[in-house]
Amino acid sequence: MSPKAFVYTELQLSVPFADAPWQDVNASLLEQPGLLNKTWLAGVNTNSLGGIYAFDSIENAEAFVTGYFPSEAAKFGAPQLTRLFDAAVVEEASLDINSAHFGAMLPQKPGAFVYTEVQVNVPFKHAPWAARNPILKTLPGLLGKTWLSGLHTNTLGGIDAFDTVENAMAFALELFPKAAAGMNASFAVRVFDGAVVEDASRAMRSPFFS
Repeated sequence: MSPKAFVYTELQLSVPFADAPWQDVNASLLEQPGLLNKTWLAGVNTNSLGGIYAFDSIENAEAFVTGYFPSEAAKFGAPQLTRLFDAAVVEEASLDINSAHFGAMLPQKPGAFVYTEVQVNVPFKHAPWAARNPILKTLPGLLGKTWLSGLHTNTLGGIDAFDTVENAMAFALELFPKAAAGMNASFAVRVFDGAVVEDASRAMRSPFFS
């Protein structure tokens, strides 16, 4: 089924992914109501741990970010960052740019992921995605994008799959800041190593490694 909500998480810690207890975490996650899949995220240069999760309903995603995930972060002794997004409103825009979350087949396995969020309040029906997608499709190494629309906040962002960390970093450091500047808005951007999380993500039914 198509996801109805996305959750982004990141823990403020530094753990090389090879040392992360992802098998135990996965076993617990698979018991969470409404969780469709998770793609693990491992921070480039920081070794932060996180993920992008797809849920079958906003209600189940809300229960996850207010109950389960804060308790798990406390077990790690790590402050957390979570964001909740409305998936239904971004389906058309995401399908137009090869989103694995909505069933598109990527031409290859991602070598990197980029998370972006712009501090604006733009209901997604008014977002300029139709004009933006053709530009994004020309980015070197971009394999696909899932648009993100903040629940209650209407922030704009995405989870983008790239072929290499190098192309992902070029986007995060050079191209995306220019786009945010064009919106006169502050922003967040993170780059993650896709190669190291393949096994852990596949075990969580990640659409990027199916």
